[in-house]
Amino acid sequence: MKLAFSTLGCPNWPWREIFAAAKDLGIDGIEIRGIENEMYAPRVRIFDEANRAATLGQLSEAGIALTQLTSGATLGMPDSPTAGKREVTDYVDMAQALSVPYVRVMISPQPGPEPVDLEGARNLYLELCRYAKSRGVCLLVETNGALADSRVMREFMADTDADSAGVLWDIHHPYRFFHESPEFTFRNIGQYVKNTHVKDSVFQDGKIAYRMMGYGDVPVFDALKTLKAAGYSGFITLEWVKRWNKELQEPGIVFYHYASYMKYLMEQI
Repeated sequence: MKLAFSTLGCPNWPWREIFAAAKDLGIDGIEIRGIENEMYAPRVRIFDEANRAATLGQLSEAGIALTQLTSGATLGMPDSPTAGKREVTDYVDMAQALSVPYVRVMISPQPGPEPVDLEGARNLYLELCRYAKSRGVCLLVETNGALADSRVMREFMADTDADSAGVLWDIHHPYRFFHESPEFTFRNIGQYVKNTHVKDSVFQDGKIAYRMMGYGDVPVFDALKTLKAAGYSGFITLEWVKRWNKELQEPGIVFYHYASYMKYLMEQI
């Protein structure tokens, strides 16, 4: 298994600082979810046609992968057929140009469950997967919202095309919102899991409080053992939600701790 972090965790860092941190910490990959003030990845200048070759060359020389383009598209909400569809196709086209294997979509914008149109979302997802397949990209749907319930996700993913469809297992959400153990979640959706997100938290005063890895109660080590036993060799990506929670610790501290802590856990498996 390999380590990555999402740029969601360092909203004020320019690309040079993001890249330098990954290189210095021995991180294997970077997931793109906004850079500085630009959240829409297809508009990020370092990835445009004029700068793309230099950026990819820099990453290749350092042995760092672009693991995923993480869109904000939500497929189960009222605007999904228009805004969501347009965003996904833009991201898929960008992923093709950058040779990034995955684009992330969600069922709804909130991590916890809320009312959604599951049938409509699945139909739209299958349509977008066909588009992604034509571009050599795989469209991953995250275990968030209603799909953090792994039994619902299992039904959502049934009979999908493995070349173009898959699950981004956010280890935090099924545990926190549906009280699932990692073993239970993976038993339901493991065959579809192609990428992972990890974060830690506690439930405090009636709400979720995010913590650095190992300072919460999310069973991260159990999840790693489950993945290792299944032969998973992909990325474990820290999604530190600093962009949405300004009070969280700074990325320079959090990323360093994440790299050292996760390497320690992997040595124990």
